[in-house]
Amino acid sequence: MTRVTQQTARIVFFLSAAVSAMAAALVFGFLLVFGFPLIGGGEFFSLLARPWSPGQGLYGFLPMITGTAAISFLSIVFALPLSLGTVCFMGGLGPARISRLVDGFVRFMTGIPTVIYGFLGIFLLVPVVRTLFTSAGSGMCILSASLMLSLLVSPTMIIFFKDGFDSVDVRYIQAADALGADSVQRLIYVILPEAWPGIVTGIIMGLGRAMGDTLIALMIAGNAVHVPGSILDSARTLTSHIALVSASDYDSLAFKSIFACGLTLYVLNAFAVIAVRKLGKKRGQAR
Repeated sequence: MTRVTQQTARIVFFLSAAVSAMAAALVFGFLLVFGFPLIGGGEFFSLLARPWSPGQGLYGFLPMITGTAAISFLSIVFALPLSLGTVCFMGGLGPARISRLVDGFVRFMTGIPTVIYGFLGIFLLVPVVRTLFTSAGSGMCILSASLMLSLLVSPTMIIFFKDGFDSVDVRYIQAADALGADSVQRLIYVILPEAWPGIVTGIIMGLGRAMGDTLIALMIAGNAVHVPGSILDSARTLTSHIALVSASDYDSLAFKSIFACGLTLYVLNAFAVIAVRKLGKKRGQAR
């Protein structure tokens, strides 16, 4: 590679990074500008604790925050054992040929449109939940949305978990083999302790994707605007609230609350990205 080519590559990469950073900053600025009447007036934080009842003049999104938290965290609880078990199978417990097939299928799943998962949830999962739990009503509840959402985020988590497994120093594995460790012992005592940064990164990224998903919560969660009392209650997430709320008056609190919801989601996902960056730096320093 010539020096001119290297300089051109540096410029292209720098411009790409600058455009990405500028786009992220513009989105954040856009949300701030439209949400400023709430932030500047001191109403933003009060909306975090208020219910949503436009008829009574209440435009808070506490129910949406609790719905987002419940569905997102429960989906990670369901997705974690599935994802970790799949990676353990691919990482040495399963035959090499089948592991390659599973890896290809997982990567194929990342390209399936979210609406397909939503339709599967409506026609297959919701009737099962409705039959098994009579108190679930229509079956469109937190449990249904979390189960289908766990299937959506699992491929993302599996890919990050696998990257963590692949980053383990091969010398450690060779040392374990030299001591006579079998595949299970090698996995438990060598690979998992060394791959924990990749596992944590996968969990954080999976949680970020779960919080940012719209269609599954919109189609399966039931969209009830109240604080849920159990996983069999219907709920609305921040993303589905943004999609559902329509306001023709741009000066109304209903319209402004949409940007407040977006700003909340932006901050939550920003924290997730920062956490991943911090883990990456610690991982690099440890090496």
